[in-house]
Amino acid sequence: MRSNRIRNTVLAATAVLAALSLTACGGDDGTDAKKPAASVQATGDAPSAAPEKDSTAATDTEPAADTTEPAEKPAADQPAESAAKPASKPQPKPKPKSPVTCTGANTKVTVTKVSRPINHLLLTATNTGDRPCYAYHAPMLRFDGAQAVFQVLRSSKPQAVVTLAPGQSAYASIGLTGEPNGQKPYPSKHLGVTFADRNDGPVNSASTELTLPAGTSWDDNGFVTYWQSEMDQALVY
Repeated sequence: MRSNRIRNTVLAATAVLAALSLTACGGDDGTDAKKPAASVQATGDAPSAAPEKDSTAATDTEPAADTTEPAEKPAADQPAESAAKPASKPQPKPKPKSPVTCTGANTKVTVTKVSRPINHLLLTATNTGDRPCYAYHAPMLRFDGAQAVFQVLRSSKPQAVVTLAPGQSAYASIGLTGEPNGQKPYPSKHLGVTFADRNDGPVNSASTELTLPAGTSWDDNGFVTYWQSEMDQALVY
């Protein structure tokens, strides 16, 4: 009876030891499978691995950046290309137009009264055409359709024919009366102006009809000068 009790006690102790041994083994296995340190280590390793991969990727893409570098060069770094462009061909200058004779068709003629000299009018002809014109000799004048042309003052002839560029003007002065000789002046309201050609004949165009300043009178001793290039040159006579 006593031997059975001892045997049971031994078996019970053996069973307890076996249970403790199994519990210890199970605890060790669980700790190895779910170690916090191992988990933290794994979590810490992942970020450190990522930068190394990015650094390697950046190094691998450097040749591609070098390949695109020539396309980004400014135009100033490529003098050879701009120098290779052919120079633009200069355009020829337009040939100047040859002069023509001044007429009533390519000029505008005006008549005005001047204070000095007294009893004088100023005739102005302005080139309104697109080419130069020659103002030959002196204008041919007729007061109110008179049959005779007003006499020309030959001493006023310039050294050269007056040439008018487009927009320029020529001038002639009209001395309405000469030395008093007892002749009564002729009052007039209109003046016909005809240009002369190279041969001092009338050009083949209609005369320009002008309205004279109020109170204009003339006599047979009056005169008209040759065309002058300057107003002062016309008014000295």
